[in-house]
Amino acid sequence: MAKRKNEAPRLTDTFTEFKENKNIDRTTMVGVLEESFRNVIAREYGSDENFDVIVNPDKGDFEIYRTREVVEDGEVTDPNKQIALSEARQIEDDYEVGEDVSEKLDVASFGRRAILTLRQTLASKILELEHDNLYRKYKEREGEMITAEVYQTWKNETLLMDDEGNELLLPKNQQIPRDFFHKGDTVRAIVDNVDNPNGKPKIYLSRTCEAFLSKLLEQEIPEIADGLISVRRIARIPGERAKIAVESYDDRVDPVGACVGVKGSRIHTIVREMHNENIDVINFSANPKVLIQRALAPAQVNSVELDDEAKTANVYLRPEEVSLAIGKNGINIKLASKLTGYNIDVFREVTDQPEEDDIYLDEFADEVDEWVIDALKEVGYTTARDVLNAPREEVIEKADLEEDTVDELIRVLKAEFDEE
Repeated sequence: MAKRKNEAPRLTDTFTEFKENKNIDRTTMVGVLEESFRNVIAREYGSDENFDVIVNPDKGDFEIYRTREVVEDGEVTDPNKQIALSEARQIEDDYEVGEDVSEKLDVASFGRRAILTLRQTLASKILELEHDNLYRKYKEREGEMITAEVYQTWKNETLLMDDEGNELLLPKNQQIPRDFFHKGDTVRAIVDNVDNPNGKPKIYLSRTCEAFLSKLLEQEIPEIADGLISVRRIARIPGERAKIAVESYDDRVDPVGACVGVKGSRIHTIVREMHNENIDVINFSANPKVLIQRALAPAQVNSVELDDEAKTANVYLRPEEVSLAIGKNGINIKLASKLTGYNIDVFREVTDQPEEDDIYLDEFADEVDEWVIDALKEVGYTTARDVLNAPREEVIEKADLEEDTVDELIRVLKAEFDEE
């Protein structure tokens, strides 16, 4: 009996561990405990119909009662559901035949093997529910930014721990190339993917996905968090360069200026987090030609030809602009293609006019309203010759300008080339 009695405290310890697991809600906890007890009772006694299991989650304990019907001595046919009158009167001397006797059972009476099975079942249920809750918790957080602490770094991945001690994995291929972690470092990352092989959740993080940059922007730029500015497109080559297209829902807010900040203060905070990954911020446009022109900055684009069905774009530039459009190791054109969704090819544009015999429209800011220049640039006119070589009616229609405005513009531009 001594061995059996020792099982009760150990079973209570398991119960207490179950009770103190903060990730398990009260209803689930009580249900699982009662089910586990009833399974053991059914195996021991053949049925659990006449048993009451009372779980006290607040106290961390439990009680089990068995109810049996009092029958005459010698008429007991089912000792689990019946009790002889003489035995019942040993409990209380006023019991009569036909009455019910309710007795509190000692857990030790189940037998050592049954108690061991119950303890193992409860421990297994604790672990199973922990895993299920952890999986659901992080599955719902996919795409969210979290902060975790570095616990250990290996060749192919880094192990981090959240505030509750849950293990998170940051694979090497999801780290920014210049990431280098020490134990105890605090790291921000996106919950990229949550898998559940064999009921054991695997939570994978990422610092290379576009969502990571998007969430950084949201954290550092109040106008984005408040919904005044929307991040419409993001393209990244982690550790090298990124391009983002932003749009303002308030005419008073300059989306590019708000993202960059005074003297680049806001964007520099994000750049430091990303280990000096260069970030280009441009105004979004629903017009794919305009978006392609802006995405290829700092190159100045002369014209764009689109094939919307094939999602290709032929871009024409002056010879000296081609290298800027392509960028070092082709990074600029790769990002522009990714940002716009078009496969971009660049071509040198050779004209009969000498290169020096043309002037960017921006140079006429003293004589032409800035909004007029912006309207022209948005539809592909970037230089004076672009405007002068185009039919007057085409300029009016494409740029959506008044005739008088276009006539005055042409006069100013011709005067520059002595073409009055």
